[in-house]
Amino acid sequence: MTTFFLARHGETVWHADHRYAGNSDVGLTRRGLGQAAALGAWAVGAELDAIVASPLSRAQRSAAPAVETTGLELRTDPRLVEIDFGVAEGLTPDEIGERYPAEWAAFTEAPASAPLPGGESGRAGIARAIPALDDLVREFPDGRVLVVAHATLIRLLFCELAGMDPDGYRDLLPVLGNCNVTTIVYPWATESRAEHHPRIRLLGFDVPAVRAAV
Repeated sequence: MTTFFLARHGETVWHADHRYAGNSDVGLTRRGLGQAAALGAWAVGAELDAIVASPLSRAQRSAAPAVETTGLELRTDPRLVEIDFGVAEGLTPDEIGERYPAEWAAFTEAPASAPLPGGESGRAGIARAIPALDDLVREFPDGRVLVVAHATLIRLLFCELAGMDPDGYRDLLPVLGNCNVTTIVYPWATESRAEHHPRIRLLGFDVPAVRAAV
């Protein structure tokens, strides 16, 4: 079983306006750089075996301080990129609703299943990202891996691996803090007999790096 520390990247220049940034490559704010530095300080005592990031610059830049403090190599995996929001990239929720009212309504009702025009479904994102985790499990079967990725993808993965309907991620997990740490053990040999049993053990969810357990 591998311990994964899932961290969202730092605050971006689109954050204040709540603009959708999927596969758009937007930079970090000064605050975002500070959040990344806090994640790097946390990594000092985390006994990590690997650091893996989405190839988007905001994720790589957020992982960079942890690379510096641990001496580990920064690895990137395109399967960890954020969900592509299609025509909604760079728009606010109000702007999306005004321009694409029917599509926005469908997305808000079932956000993992009904992609925005030209975009990727959340379920497709789950399908591409889980194999990335599986590959890391095979490489580090008893290891500790920091994954720096994106809010929507992490929430979707969490729901899927916790045995919950990913279409409920926006209601269940409305916010994921920048550079906060979610700690899971995966795969977890659960004893649950539920139809949708969890495949992870949760050790901490959305914990600020300054307080996250190592």
